[in-house]
Amino acid sequence: MNSINCTIYNDPFPISYKFYQSGDILIGGIHSPAIFGNNLMFFREHPAQMVIDDPAIVTKRYQHMLAMEFAIKEINDNPNFLSNISLGFYNLNSYPIGSMTYQATLNLLSANQKLVPNFSCATQKKLIALIGGLLSEISANIATILNIYKTPQLTYGSYPLTQDDKKQFPFVYQMVPNEAYEHRGVVLLLHHFGWTWVGLLAVNDDSGDTFLQTIVPILTENSICVAFTFRLPKPSYMEEFTDFFLLQWGKYPLLLNRKANVCYVYGQTSAMIMLHAILFQAPIFLFPLPGKVWITTSHWDFESSSVQRLWDIESFHGALSFAIHSNQPPRFQQFLQTIRPSWDGEDGFIQDFWEQAFSCSLKVLNEEEENKQTCTGEEKLETLPGVLFEMGMTGHSYNVYNAVYSLAHVLNDIHLLKSKHKRLVGGGRLDFQNVQPSQIHTSLQSILFNNSAGDIVRFDNYNELVSDFDVTNWVTFPNGSFVRVKVGRLDPHAPPGKELNLNDAQIVWHRSFNQVLPLSMCNDHCLPGYSKRKKEGEKFCCYDCSPCPEGMFSDQMGRRYMETCVKCPDDLYPSRGRKQCIPKHIIYLSYQEPLGMMLAMLAISLSTVTLLVLGTFIQHKNTPIVKANNRSLTYILLICLLLCFLCSLLFIGKPEKVTCLLRQVTFGMVFSLALSSVLAKTITVILAFLATKPGSRMRKWVGKKLSNCIVLSASIIQAAICTLWLSTSPPFPDQDLHSVPGEIILQCNEGSAAMFYCVVGYMGFLAIVSFTVAFLARNLPDIFNEAKFITFSMLVFCSVCLLGIWLSIFPNYLSNKGKSILIVEITFFLSCSGLLLCIFLFKYCILLLRPEMDTGEQMIRRKD
Repeated sequence: MNSINCTIYNDPFPISYKFYQSGDILIGGIHSPAIFGNNLMFFREHPAQMVIDDPAIVTKRYQHMLAMEFAIKEINDNPNFLSNISLGFYNLNSYPIGSMTYQATLNLLSANQKLVPNFSCATQKKLIALIGGLLSEISANIATILNIYKTPQLTYGSYPLTQDDKKQFPFVYQMVPNEAYEHRGVVLLLHHFGWTWVGLLAVNDDSGDTFLQTIVPILTENSICVAFTFRLPKPSYMEEFTDFFLLQWGKYPLLLNRKANVCYVYGQTSAMIMLHAILFQAPIFLFPLPGKVWITTSHWDFESSSVQRLWDIESFHGALSFAIHSNQPPRFQQFLQTIRPSWDGEDGFIQDFWEQAFSCSLKVLNEEEENKQTCTGEEKLETLPGVLFEMGMTGHSYNVYNAVYSLAHVLNDIHLLKSKHKRLVGGGRLDFQNVQPSQIHTSLQSILFNNSAGDIVRFDNYNELVSDFDVTNWVTFPNGSFVRVKVGRLDPHAPPGKELNLNDAQIVWHRSFNQVLPLSMCNDHCLPGYSKRKKEGEKFCCYDCSPCPEGMFSDQMGRRYMETCVKCPDDLYPSRGRKQCIPKHIIYLSYQEPLGMMLAMLAISLSTVTLLVLGTFIQHKNTPIVKANNRSLTYILLICLLLCFLCSLLFIGKPEKVTCLLRQVTFGMVFSLALSSVLAKTITVILAFLATKPGSRMRKWVGKKLSNCIVLSASIIQAAICTLWLSTSPPFPDQDLHSVPGEIILQCNEGSAAMFYCVVGYMGFLAIVSFTVAFLARNLPDIFNEAKFITFSMLVFCSVCLLGIWLSIFPNYLSNKGKSILIVEITFFLSCSGLLLCIFLFKYCILLLRPEMDTGEQMIRRKD
């Protein structure tokens, strides 16, 4: 067997704590519980010389490593999963220093964790993948090295990769969904509560710059304005942190902006620590604490460093955050209850964690440490406040847990595949030393399984975890503890409009808002009846309020205000103050109202008069005055006038389908018949006069045939027009919603305006022809004096109809709606009374009052 000689170097970084468990296959882990040293010196001439004494530890992050230990323990204890194969792991700490990250990564890739790049002296315990880190810079530094070895890296914290980064680091898998989903969720949350004036807080690093460049256009596109931006100091060396911290106090008043009550905080887990430090120091500089609604993304965790254990967390009461959907794996809390300082001799983190979490010492105290307590080793983790340690699995720990199981399922698939091919080595065990990291990478892309908590774990085409987000409300207590309350859920893959579901009643706001929904706007809401008007020279979220224009309204819908005026629905109209929409009045000419009743009585009265005249003429049908000028035409004319008066009743009452069909068509036919009868009577008068002349050839035209032909021909033309109208575009009941404000006019839509004009125009044509002919016959001898009556009647008719109707109907037909147009049309019908009075009144009086004049001698009397 060949052997490889390796040169071993001493580890120059003693603070890279080891947390080791042996196994056939190793999973590497790089975590960063320490953020900086209390006493840190940096010699720029010798960058490798660093001394960190008593590092400040974020004790809560220790759970990330315990989650990894717990997951591997579960897998190794499961006889049905990777049987006869044990997983091992090797955790190293990395401060937010690039050189430390590179050193820790190379340690994992070297034999026995000795820094020998590109050489492996071990025949077993092969590293197949790495889980880490929590911070994006650490993840990027790790990926730079692992990309050379094609080793998969599962980041459990934020690592917003661009498209170029994805091509550069194809072996990086993110246990956190894409940040774009969270940005979309924040926008939906802001819209849900009507918050349009918000502050942005971001760590002063490259990720913070990228965030601001990304989120500001997104907010602007969604009608949300940025009130201010506040840069948080980046965790680094104490001297640099102090300098930046002091510079930021000049901008602290931005956080006191009372209009911007909502702040969107972007940053990884250290952002909360930095913000906590700023808020803790505010009273020292005589600044008040801001009462804000802090909105954070899944990077955020409610944690503090060990030196912040006594700091008040009241400022974060009521914060809202998007957390990756997580559940509690069974038996995890029982596992945590077994943790003691001596539980694992190879855990290089446990002692520092224990001492800083419980503020005690596990070492023999010297004179300088007499003020410290001695740790008993039996302290309970469940007694720690939530900012230092939680017994429930946190979101980042859940990501680590899923990452371990993802790798385990890949190995199990490979194990089953190798078992089928019986590729065995000595001792009957499967040879996993030939498994290449690239195989793990290929299998991870298609992994799909349910974890022990019942959640589905899989990656999308961009190697990002497919998951929902829980909307969490943070409720704090004076003793430093807090409760996470799930108040909603964000499903990025749901249909538009259904991505965000919130239970508003469960949300607890910061105590400064007295449990009333906070407002975060540049201006107060415009009152109902007003709309926004832009202020010149200011952001679009700042505006003045102006009254709504005519026909529009604005209202308070529940707890929200409409910021722009909108039109009412067609069946509603704005109230006087334009604060709401009220139902429109339904208008039509009914029999119950005085106008409709008066018109109906007038139509019936005239119909009765016409009927009496017709009866009288029929009773005296054999008298000379009735027989003169064609008795049949007289009867037809009187019947037509009777029907014309009755037709007016069709225009009164609620428009129905039948009445709409009969209104214009019936009137057009009947009135055309009446006018054609008048025309026939006039022509008959003229022909009778011409026929009396000696040798006249007109005698053969005098008689009923000509008059009947005239009446029939004129009526057929109108009937053809009406038939064409009904067959192509008949009238129908309609509603006019817009002509008169506040009213819905029930009317008959003529269907085709052109056909309506044809019907009315043809009647006008017959009236003009009748008037012209009668006018020409006005000077005939008295024996034919009916021509004078016809002339006078047509003069009255044309005066009323042509001037009153033609000049009123057509200009007003498209503008005057409702009762006014009905009055015009009924007036048009009542003008028929002119024909009745002018033609038949004189004859009727003779028949009833002067019967002695109804003789042949009177009819043949001539003028001297």
